[in-house]
Amino acid sequence: METTRLSTKGQIVLPKSVRTAHAWGPGTEFAVEETREGILLRPARPFPKTTLDQVVGCLRYKGKAKTLKQMENAIRREVMDRHDRGRY
Repeated sequence: METTRLSTKGQIVLPKSVRTAHAWGPGTEFAVEETREGILLRPARPFPKTTLDQVVGCLRYKGKAKTLKQMENAIRREVMDRHDRGRY
């Protein structure tokens, strides 16, 4: 376990190994919660938690609906194209 210290400005530096392990870079926002055990620090969600009912239909599609098979084939073709271009 690593330790850190509170500065005179009330700042805490997270150890580099922790920042690297979680891919937390400059500007990462965190939610701070008080618990019985102490303080819980977790990355803030960029968007509020929603349900499917809240977002379904928010993007209008102008066209004929695709079947699941058509969508799977399109995804497969794109993955293959990206692989051929050396992206994967």
